[in-house]
Amino acid sequence: MATSELTTPTDSGIAVLPPRRGLPGLKLLRMTHGLQRVTLLFGLALVALFILIAAFAPLLAPYGFAQTSADGVDFGSQQAPSAQHWFGTSVRSEDVLSRVIYGARTALAVISVSLVLSLFVGVPLGLVSGYLGRWVDRVLVLFMDAMYAFPALLLAIIVSAMVAGGQSSSTGGILSAAVAITVIFVPQYFRVVRNATVAVKQEPFVDAARVTGASTVRILFRHILANVTQSLPVIITLNGAEAILTLAGLGFLGFGIEPTQAAEWGYDLNKAVINDVSNGIWWTGVAPGVAIMLVVLGMTLAGESFNEVMNPLLRTRRTVGAPTSVEKAAVTREADDV
Repeated sequence: MATSELTTPTDSGIAVLPPRRGLPGLKLLRMTHGLQRVTLLFGLALVALFILIAAFAPLLAPYGFAQTSADGVDFGSQQAPSAQHWFGTSVRSEDVLSRVIYGARTALAVISVSLVLSLFVGVPLGLVSGYLGRWVDRVLVLFMDAMYAFPALLLAIIVSAMVAGGQSSSTGGILSAAVAITVIFVPQYFRVVRNATVAVKQEPFVDAARVTGASTVRILFRHILANVTQSLPVIITLNGAEAILTLAGLGFLGFGIEPTQAAEWGYDLNKAVINDVSNGIWWTGVAPGVAIMLVVLGMTLAGESFNEVMNPLLRTRRTVGAPTSVEKAAVTREADDV
């Protein structure tokens, strides 16, 4: 490669290298320091492990999530951990380890579907409400506030029962669980986007687009959308942890996913508490409980770290009292003189 492609001439005649552009993820990591960087990396590691286990569940699980026998031999009910069943077997004679691994796939599917649906519904409604205002804004805000006033788990139970046909047993599927969780998240994205849109729509670049004859749809999705979604990645990460807990709550109460359709941690905890704990059998409930704890911990740590890095106010507070580059240079110069 020629030298002219690597250097940029200056007024003094000295060629300097152009600024190097790194990956956004590495730039975000360089903005963290000390314990904040440790928590971010630890949270991302837990989330990455969760995604890998969910993606390769059929390869990692020794048995199927509803399998109760192998080579013509039944597993047996509530067996203790052994070489054949590392985490033991459940009251339904299923391998606990296999159900925990497949439960990660179920959780990832529900999180992905619910978050995508929440974004596709909440973000456009927030844009329309904040930009148009008047009676449209009043109606949407009233409706979203009414949904937000409901306890999250109670609202999810109602929606799940409606989607599943009003039956009280665990007859729903992944889609019905995802829809139930979506209803909880839509008001959150609506309120964030709507409040940001109300502030952005008065900016000069929006007025300029309006004067040039741009349509409302073009103004919303071409000029406003990119300026009101900066905080959404943080909310998505934190909502992922909330989705795990809500899904587990639905399964524990009997409104989650049918056990023959998919493995689900909340349902397994329900069976472990009702049928096993009273008999001194602990291993069937420890594995799904630890899985829920680790996934929620990873997403929470990652989300809180992202919030501290991307929030200018928090970055300013963390750097108060820190020496500036000029002060550092002065200290270095004094040390050299000594």
